[in-house]
Amino acid sequence: MDVIELLPRLHLLRFPVGQAYLWRDGDELTLIDAGTIGSGRVIADAVRALRRDPSDVRRIVLTHFHEDHAGGAGELAALTGAEVLAHGRDAPVVRGEMPGPPPVFEDWELPIHAEAVRHLPQGAPLRPERVTELSDGDVLDFGGGARVVHVPGHTEGSIALQLPEHGVLFTGDTVAAAPVTGSVMPGVFNLDRARTVASFQRLADLDADLACFGHGDPVTRGASTVLRKAADTCASPR
Repeated sequence: MDVIELLPRLHLLRFPVGQAYLWRDGDELTLIDAGTIGSGRVIADAVRALRRDPSDVRRIVLTHFHEDHAGGAGELAALTGAEVLAHGRDAPVVRGEMPGPPPVFEDWELPIHAEAVRHLPQGAPLRPERVTELSDGDVLDFGGGARVVHVPGHTEGSIALQLPEHGVLFTGDTVAAAPVTGSVMPGVFNLDRARTVASFQRLADLDADLACFGHGDPVTRGASTVLRKAADTCASPR
């Protein structure tokens, strides 16, 4: 796993598939997404390498239930005592109470998905004992007040997090950056692409200087301008 500093209080944690973000407020840490199955100890080691104690991780906010974002949540919560939070529509899947609906793949996405699956760890995740359910408009106690933005389409309970005080936006998989070109686009492997595009456009209307995606390099300056330009050019059906 690569650990990349984006801001003095923000680090990107990059896994073979997907990525997470670690935010610091004084002595408290917040993790946005938690990597794949088996990532809990890896993340705990990364926290120690940053000269912090894993117990400083107070909350794990999941942008959606997919394995590459929620697979490590239960393990890390057990190691740290952190609270796990997810939108109410995805929380039952995170808890293991029901299976998550599969994406509706477009033909061009199938080989990309097959390649991603090759890199995912096998086995069943350790489920969090408790998951706090979130709703659109909730404000979480980190980053000067992190606003929950419900962005359905990738999953029913996909969320983004906006930190207005710091100009930071965590988009989850509603937005992605292409691996080769870096171009910003709606995320892939969606439950409903049209709703994902609509959610992408909602995020483009927010003010942000730094945008952090579930996949691909963040936009580190002028994020709102980049997102709005991409939103203007993306079409709902392909």
